[in-house]
Amino acid sequence: MKTLPIELEIGLRYTRSKRRKAVGKQDGFLSFISAISTAGIALGVASLIVVLSVMNGFQKDVRDRMLSVLSHIEITTADSMGDWQSLAKKVATQAHVVGVAPMVTSQGLLSRGGTMRGVALRGVLPAEEGQVSDIPKQFVAGSINNLQAGSFGVVLGAELANMLGARMGDRVNLIVPEGDLTPAGVMPRMRSLQVVGIVDSGHYEYDSSLAILHWQDAAALLRLNNPSGLRVKVDDMQRAPEIAQQLSALLPQALWVTDWSRSNRNWFAAVQTEKKMMFIILTLIIAVATFNLVSTLVMTVNQKQADIAIMRTMGASPGLIQRIFLIQGLAIGLMGSLAGVGLGLLIALNIDVIVPAIEAVFRVRFLPRDVYFISELPSDVRLSDVLTVGLMSFGLSILATLYPSRRAAKVQPAEALRYE
Repeated sequence: MKTLPIELEIGLRYTRSKRRKAVGKQDGFLSFISAISTAGIALGVASLIVVLSVMNGFQKDVRDRMLSVLSHIEITTADSMGDWQSLAKKVATQAHVVGVAPMVTSQGLLSRGGTMRGVALRGVLPAEEGQVSDIPKQFVAGSINNLQAGSFGVVLGAELANMLGARMGDRVNLIVPEGDLTPAGVMPRMRSLQVVGIVDSGHYEYDSSLAILHWQDAAALLRLNNPSGLRVKVDDMQRAPEIAQQLSALLPQALWVTDWSRSNRNWFAAVQTEKKMMFIILTLIIAVATFNLVSTLVMTVNQKQADIAIMRTMGASPGLIQRIFLIQGLAIGLMGSLAGVGLGLLIALNIDVIVPAIEAVFRVRFLPRDVYFISELPSDVRLSDVLTVGLMSFGLSILATLYPSRRAAKVQPAEALRYE
């Protein structure tokens, strides 16, 4: 029967630390310390995996909800586009472009009764809006086809409609920045609009500020003859910056081409910075757990000095002694890392069940919709993050075993057995 190498067998036995009853209490204490070290590493690894997964999910969910309302690429000009149909056809023939639609954008004030709200005014072409956004699928009342040129109907975000107390068929007043010159001076331009639809994108910022009109109605209010820009959708949102650069080189210099990553650069940069800082902070938890591993191995070396001396007198080399304690430390580090990865994956993959259960038990709300971009805690587990955390934890465990194992190799048999 094939047996394990002696250093591996002894190292794994020391991990369990079971010996004669005369020192059972001390060995039991070392077993407890080893278990604490393993648990500390596991909790650190699990915490880091869960936090990274939640932050990945938060970024992905907010990005997807943003891009369900926004476009991948926007082509704009200072005033209005001349022959926008020809320009749209030219853009649509480019590689990776899957949809092009005209737009008019501005700011305004919506009022109803005594309530007034600032809004992001957007003019769209209903027949083509579905090519560049998911807005036609997000209606909770009405339809995008209710936007007819000349009827001055408006589609409101769900939160904006609640703020104004507006429902289907109600009328709201829109004030746009451009004014009319009158004998009394420049007067703001105002128009009464009828609510013909309500959309809910799940993104509070847009649901609380978005007002959509037919682009011809929006252009009439702003005294424009043509759309102020084009919205473009591509087949891969991650390649939008690259495609935007290609379009910028192709189109006249008077047109500005902006992709979604540049439009929301500050937000995405803040999320990336926060993710890096959380990674560094939570890595310290794993580092603390590996410090516990150092103390565990040092205590084990001190208690096993008699055993080490006996093995040295029987011909064991210092290298073999060092490998025994290396194996013990690596076994604890490996068990802690694997347990942490398993626990972290279990929590991260079931965060959509765990968080609502905690909220129901303690009657709290972790993500209020009026404070955060989203109202549910998402999770996006990425293999690269899991491997990075697991390997980093195991690497720190290797470093933690170097000093105790070298100390064990330097034990002198005569000194160790003097008081035995």
